[in-house]
Amino acid sequence: MNISKSEELFSRAQQSLPGGVNSPVRAFKSVGGNPIFLQKAKGAYLYDVDGNQYIDYINSWGPMIMGHAFEPVVEAIQKKAMDSTSFGAPTELEIETAELIKSMVPNVDLIRMVSSGTEACMSALRLARGYTGRNKFIKFEGCYHGHADSFLVKAGSGVATFNIQTVPGVTAGVSADTLTAPYNDLEAVKKLVAENKDEIAAIIIEPVAGNMGCILPQEGFLEGLRKLCDLEGIVFIFDEVMTGFRLAQGGAQERLKIDADLVTYGKVIGAGMPVGAFGGKFEIMKHIAPLGNVYQAGTLSGNPLAMIAGYTLLSHLKSNPFIYAELEQKGEYLKNGLQKVLEESGQPFVINHMGSMISVHFSDKPVVDFATAASANNTFFNKYFHGMLDRGIYLPPSAYESWFLSHALSKEDLDRTIEATKKNVTSGQF
Repeated sequence: MNISKSEELFSRAQQSLPGGVNSPVRAFKSVGGNPIFLQKAKGAYLYDVDGNQYIDYINSWGPMIMGHAFEPVVEAIQKKAMDSTSFGAPTELEIETAELIKSMVPNVDLIRMVSSGTEACMSALRLARGYTGRNKFIKFEGCYHGHADSFLVKAGSGVATFNIQTVPGVTAGVSADTLTAPYNDLEAVKKLVAENKDEIAAIIIEPVAGNMGCILPQEGFLEGLRKLCDLEGIVFIFDEVMTGFRLAQGGAQERLKIDADLVTYGKVIGAGMPVGAFGGKFEIMKHIAPLGNVYQAGTLSGNPLAMIAGYTLLSHLKSNPFIYAELEQKGEYLKNGLQKVLEESGQPFVINHMGSMISVHFSDKPVVDFATAASANNTFFNKYFHGMLDRGIYLPPSAYESWFLSHALSKEDLDRTIEATKKNVTSGQF
């Protein structure tokens, strides 16, 4: 595989961009080597600047649920761009998008559009604090809710990938208001709540974690958090930036049958455009300006290109519910195939999977939280990553990231992925 142009571009990029990239995990620092520079994508495939083709399991970190360059979305963006790329004033499309989201997520009464998942989570936390009059909140080790100061305490994703334990620039005061517990450890949360009685504004969680690999909630965990929040007057926030409209039409709330008080969205909601949103119960959302005094604003919020992209994709998903069943089948097929060939390697492994999210951990014990994800043989993962890349399979360049499947993946693509893993095993890659 020739990647000479990618190498040239990375060398050039480092002269103008910090580390040669605009988001840290793209730098391949965790897995070693240099990043591949992409030129285009269509359906299930990526094409780099050297002309190599890859089967894509990142899908822009989640939003490309129908695959790349999905024609209805592309056509809608092209048409809408003729009207202007931004107004900074209300449009009917914003209302239509909000109404569509509400029709898919019944417990969302009001929704505020923003420009990123980070902004959505940051704003939801501010709202929870304003609503409750409390300052502290609980997050879970390894969960990543964007790069706002409050969320970078024991965060997953890129922070975990780069083993950054303390982030410079995050003040001690912010850290003191951020309480952390292990994922799937309900008793640890109860202890924190008891120790900080009437001081906790919110509990925020990825209902299915995707930033320490794909980590599933254990039975009773989310139900216990919901009950605890009800008892203590704590706002329960689901970070569905990854899971929203991906695990089901109604996201993780529908899939897991748990209602949150506030929900944050990104990824699928914008079909790959820079967009996010937060929404929830009227009783809480009415405190957001201009209805209330919790201020949040954004010049490009409700951007027409982002709105038409998201509206078109969400409308397609709502009209074709069979897509989720087919994604489920593809996820199961990939999991079973990988399981079979990895068993031949003699290397301990765990595959976590729900719907169209999946991750492989080279571990001899269940991976249920950040500690168990971190204790896996991630050096082995790095070898696996490069072996797959050499065979035309593009995986997330970190053991701490979930893979995302698209509906565009064919059985042949899944078989090629399984076969590439088998070749890694038989070639002595392990």
